[in-house]
Amino acid sequence: MGTKDVVDIDAVAREGLEKLGYNQEMTRTRGLFHILFTYGLAAPIATSLVGGGPAVMLWGWILVSALTQTLALSLAEICSKYPISAGAYYWCYRLASPRYKLLFSWINGWLTMVGNWTITLSVTFGTAQLVVAGAGIYHPDWVATPWQTYVIFLGVTAVACAFCLFFNKYLPTIDIICACWTALGIIVILICVSAKAAAGRRPPSFALGGFDASASGWTPGWSFFIGLLPVTYTYAAIGMIASMAEEVHNPSEILPRAISWSIPIGAISGVVFLLPILFTLPDVAILLAVPSGQPIGVMFTLIMGSNAGGFGLWFIIFGIGMFCAISISCAASRATWAFARDKAIPFHSYFSRVNPYLADVPVNALLLSTAIQVLLGLIYLGSSTAFNAFVGVAVMCLGASYAMPVAISLLNGRDDVADAPFHLGKLGAVVNGIAVLWIMFAIVLFSMPAIIPVTEVTMNYASAVFVSFAVISAVWYMISTCQRHVKLGLDIDPKSLIRWSIPLHWSASPFL
Repeated sequence: MGTKDVVDIDAVAREGLEKLGYNQEMTRTRGLFHILFTYGLAAPIATSLVGGGPAVMLWGWILVSALTQTLALSLAEICSKYPISAGAYYWCYRLASPRYKLLFSWINGWLTMVGNWTITLSVTFGTAQLVVAGAGIYHPDWVATPWQTYVIFLGVTAVACAFCLFFNKYLPTIDIICACWTALGIIVILICVSAKAAAGRRPPSFALGGFDASASGWTPGWSFFIGLLPVTYTYAAIGMIASMAEEVHNPSEILPRAISWSIPIGAISGVVFLLPILFTLPDVAILLAVPSGQPIGVMFTLIMGSNAGGFGLWFIIFGIGMFCAISISCAASRATWAFARDKAIPFHSYFSRVNPYLADVPVNALLLSTAIQVLLGLIYLGSSTAFNAFVGVAVMCLGASYAMPVAISLLNGRDDVADAPFHLGKLGAVVNGIAVLWIMFAIVLFSMPAIIPVTEVTMNYASAVFVSFAVISAVWYMISTCQRHVKLGLDIDPKSLIRWSIPLHWSASPFL
């Protein structure tokens, strides 16, 4: 594609954005392969072993990939019509009835923001725990204290933030490097693990169908679903691709392709990564006994038969984790910036600024997103259980935010997306329905403890945190609405607080 063609496409994208009610503030520098997010391939190892082992790891991965694909297609359809960094909360505003669109948009916006901040936190903190696992290869008796883990987390977060802050114009190239690193890394792991197998080889009956629910304490059927938790988490950030909408060439075409293709790419990558590991898996009891709770380093060391071999394969996974931390930190900053642009957070005029001297980086929004992660990370110092609740909250918030516009469109008879450039056709209603039902089930799943009997350590507080955030956002909505009523000299009554919205032109943004 020539320079003139890119300029013409960007001009069309700019006009389309203006029709949606916004001015072009970012520079469009990204193509399809720059926004295909990389997923945490090692995420299913620990909890899936607790949930049942190989059968859960492999078939659970395939099952969740198939179910998530329906959500990806549903989001791609809506995104193709409304390609904007605001994402799901803006889609709710455009799809919901005039009576409730402001309320739904507000609720969705805070689900989106809490989900973005906590999912980014979980990635950076998870990468820090990978560092601990890597150190454990050479120092197996060392158990990191909460403070040590937190300091490592600060280092990972600082690196991710620095890349987003000072190397924004190089991030598209870094994303390409990430894709190459991931693809080559999977091939290297496949060859090395298959060739070495120092811990022994497993028969197909174990690798493809081995199932043991005893570690979870649940009945076998529910234990299998518990084992799906990390796989679901792996795909939780799929909708964050939309946060990059205003930096993408031809977003109505590229965004839906990126969202819909990311699941098959992730699914195939995951299967190729998991199969050789399942055929060479060391003793599960040893892996579950790792003090850090992250068995990836010990697993690779046992399979390779040496510390050096285990560290080499661990380093591949660590690299993927760092690349993912950079990408998701960038996306979270864009989501924060878009929400501030719509005046939905305190000091919005400050956090909605774009710095022209740092390659159009929303510096203040990036720093806010990073600061929130750093503060939430402090919870780990007091209770790892309370901190782990935020991982569940991330999936629940993002899942609910994705499901809302899909459900609204479905209840509207899908009339609003009839002219979407990426249209699902006659199967659209079925795809949308499966996606919504899957998210509803996933929210219930992430509210359950992974292990029973439940103790203070194994208790899952995600549902309590989820409800708490919902209550806070609802109260804030009421306060903000009252303030706007007073400013406009309107009467205040309970019904108006729920259904009130200023009569705006249809292309205007939700909260302006």
